[in-house]
Amino acid sequence: MIPSAQSEDQALAKRLASLDDATRSLAETRDFGKHTKIRRMLEALRRTLSQPGGLAAVQSRAQALDEAGLFQGTDWASPEILIPALAGTGLRNGGADTVVLETVSELRMLAIASGDYAHPAVSAEEARLFVSQVLATNLSMLFTPPSEAERVRQGRTAQLVRDLFRYLAEQVGYESVLDKLVEEIWRILRQRPIQVDQVQAMITQVAVYREDPSIDIGSAGQGIDRLISSLFGTTEASREDPGIDVYRSRLEALDTAGLQYEATGFARAMHDTGLVSPYHAALLRFLVTESDGLLAEALGLSDTGRNCLLRYHKLVHALIDAAVHPQTAQCIYGLALLLDRGILYEPPVVPGLWRQLTLQMSDWARERLLLAFGDAPSPEARLLAGVLSMLGLPLGVGQGDNPTCQSARALSMWAYNDPDYLLQMVTWAARDDEIVMHFEGQPISSRESTGGVAAMLPVDLDPVSLLVVPLLDRIYAEMGRRCEGRPGDPHRWVNPEFHGWWASRGFHINVDVATGQLIDLDAFVRDFYAGYHPLYNGNQPLVHPQPAGVAVTDSAARYIGWHAITILRAAPDPDGVMRVYFYNPNNDSGQDWGDGVVVGTAGNGERFGEGSLPFDQFVSRLYIYHVDPFERGAPELVPQDEIDRVIGYVRRSWGADRLPSGVLQASLDQAAERAEG
Repeated sequence: MIPSAQSEDQALAKRLASLDDATRSLAETRDFGKHTKIRRMLEALRRTLSQPGGLAAVQSRAQALDEAGLFQGTDWASPEILIPALAGTGLRNGGADTVVLETVSELRMLAIASGDYAHPAVSAEEARLFVSQVLATNLSMLFTPPSEAERVRQGRTAQLVRDLFRYLAEQVGYESVLDKLVEEIWRILRQRPIQVDQVQAMITQVAVYREDPSIDIGSAGQGIDRLISSLFGTTEASREDPGIDVYRSRLEALDTAGLQYEATGFARAMHDTGLVSPYHAALLRFLVTESDGLLAEALGLSDTGRNCLLRYHKLVHALIDAAVHPQTAQCIYGLALLLDRGILYEPPVVPGLWRQLTLQMSDWARERLLLAFGDAPSPEARLLAGVLSMLGLPLGVGQGDNPTCQSARALSMWAYNDPDYLLQMVTWAARDDEIVMHFEGQPISSRESTGGVAAMLPVDLDPVSLLVVPLLDRIYAEMGRRCEGRPGDPHRWVNPEFHGWWASRGFHINVDVATGQLIDLDAFVRDFYAGYHPLYNGNQPLVHPQPAGVAVTDSAARYIGWHAITILRAAPDPDGVMRVYFYNPNNDSGQDWGDGVVVGTAGNGERFGEGSLPFDQFVSRLYIYHVDPFERGAPELVPQDEIDRVIGYVRRSWGADRLPSGVLQASLDQAAERAEG
């Protein structure tokens, strides 16, 4: 049930009363005893900050909190010496107490900048510059969900960090950071995510600032204009953002040449940015009754896509009529890429989509979609739009702020490799509220399974994931439970059963499950090279995407946790460096894993949605992978210095405290000596 504004106000008032009482108590306590009051103070702040309106309320109390001694004895005690670049580190990597203190510190600076707090050592101008620099160096937090590292380390506190940065940006404005903001938006869009609501919201805000003559946008102008026009004024007929009804009337007055111009303009902008204007949806709905040739132009189709459209035009028309609306315009990009992929030529896909068009959804499924997206258009239209997006952008699936990387990876893999199976999963989930999978011949029902990885139902997902992921999550957890008592890692058995037959049965792991210590590292690395590196596997390209697990590390190369990814291919980049290209369900592949291991998302031969790393760096973060046991390659040909380089990366990161005694330790030491020599 969605809380009312009145109930939210009452909850905030209750938290503030507790906070004010804790502040008075701290202020009245002598310095030597303040540490005894801090726990209550931090808890009151955490509860207040998590409430709607809590950030503003704490900002108004910043001076009282500071003078009461909240920061006494901490790094935040002297705001005049704080360094903006370090703020993000505490917010990203700190525990709950650190996040609370850093958050209040930022709100204190905001209070000083706005003139509400006359601080003796920091001027309003200095404080405003500080907040602007903090925003500029942490722009990704404005519109990306928490990373795997943040989610594991901070739990629900990670969302507070996102709320803080949005609040700071709203208060100080974006003009001082527009260059970096536009650069970050383009970085995210180059990965072609399915969910772009947050990016669209940022572009809308930028558009407001763009119209303010008092704001100097500097060198960001061209990039800003391309982003804004992609949504609000893509073509001549939509130039001044006239509204859907006016635009539709203009289309009716255009001749074929004018419609051709509109179609080409929208297609160019869509494929350039990955964003779709609501006006594009109005055009597509209009062209359905006009010309398939113009429809193909408006979708920007390749020859394959045009052939699919002409061969299955009745289906495409029905999909547009049911799914494409101004509110779901983003699915147009998915439809275009679906047609270009040629998957309609796979025999089960066309009847599967016809079934999706007439699917009778359960009450529970409809309610879930209504709560998440509203009632315009209908839940059926939202789900169909989500299906088109996922089939067109299988590498754009994100797990949101949820520990469900396994389920997100499965959806992506099916959309990429087995689209009719994805359609079947959606049907079961939306119609039956149940998915049944088999594990070693025995059925597992999502309805009968309990206790998935996620503690609560996810709400920040695309329409397909919103319905399917909770059911998959229970099945995945049940498969793991059925492996209890078996030696080794359960993914050896779970991955092929959960993801599909194409997950190879050869399984390698470099961690002893019982002790957490590294094992067989040399063989682990050699066998991966022999299975995946073109120089050592007979130049055999990867046939099917393969599930794998990485040890996620933060920017200081410290171990965070295990994470599921998909290996897509290995190939030389434009500079001739052999790289592994992979899918990461964690919403944003561009992550700094420390020790120089920075995941690329563009500029290194990546296709949309792929992350990539040089081969040796990728292997250094790998802890499990699958290979065909009958295709061994040539592990003996892998140079020792290549193995040593990988082991060096492991030693300096997640393997630092996993070094066992004995033979392996000696081999690791020898590898280090060879690398240094």
